[in-house]
Amino acid sequence: MRVLGVDPGLTRCGVGVVEGVAGRPLRMVGVGVVRTPADAEVADRLVLIERGIEQWLDEYRPEYVAVERVFSQHNVRTVMGTAQASAVAMLCAARRGLPVALHTPSEVKAAVTGSGRADKAQVGSMVTRLLRLDAPPKPADAADALALAICHIWRAPATNRLQQIAAAHRRVTAPVRLPKGTR
Repeated sequence: MRVLGVDPGLTRCGVGVVEGVAGRPLRMVGVGVVRTPADAEVADRLVLIERGIEQWLDEYRPEYVAVERVFSQHNVRTVMGTAQASAVAMLCAARRGLPVALHTPSEVKAAVTGSGRADKAQVGSMVTRLLRLDAPPKPADAADALALAICHIWRAPATNRLQQIAAAHRRVTAPVRLPKGTR
């Protein structure tokens, strides 16, 4: 499985591609950051993010895209920019028919470090170990993108199984509709 992780942001949008399956060693395929100038108009910045993500999708051909789920912070401006960048990543994936998974920061931290309250340094350290890198990816947004991809690879088998069970349950418990006049 090849996953593009996206840590959305207007100034720095972390991107990282990880390949592998749960229970086996993972491999980093690529990591980086899509940057936009802080003094540019928001619409122009979103176009730059879209172009950057499209380049990553073209070059690395992921099968899935994992995006950090936006959560409420105290600074509404920051949340808006993050949400807008997140929407661009989801749009780029959807345009190509790629499945998109949203993972909360605490889910990602728990998957990678064992603690949903881990700090950025702990996440970077564990990403470095798990992917057998020489040093943590810089900036932290890049390491976070890799952590998102790792989280998705590890969670995908359980998530897929739960979705299959839910779909089977819906089929079994769906009400039977008899044609009119047969009651």
